[in-house]
Amino acid sequence: MQTARTLGIAAVTLALTIGGVAGTATSASAAPKTYANCTAVNKVYSGGIAKKSVTKNKVTSAGKTTSRALKGTVKKDDALYNANKKMDRDADGIACEKS
Repeated sequence: MQTARTLGIAAVTLALTIGGVAGTATSASAAPKTYANCTAVNKVYSGGIAKKSVTKNKVTSAGKTTSRALKGTVKKDDALYNANKKMDRDADGIACEKS
């Protein structure tokens, strides 16, 4: 009788442990980092943060819009871009880009 009770307690303990581990593993992933300003972004990604679909930097100068190659290390990540969208002043899909 003593052995059955010990095995029962061990089984319950194991089930609770496995349930706790599985519950932790299915937690939502962390939210993308929001940077304070472009200086902070450029320390990590020298070319800024872009939407995945962006391939060129649109630059407007003296009323003319041209496309230029991306400069520096550009992180292409939609969720990260959306978290830092306020720093995309020219609304070209790249936050804190180098022209």
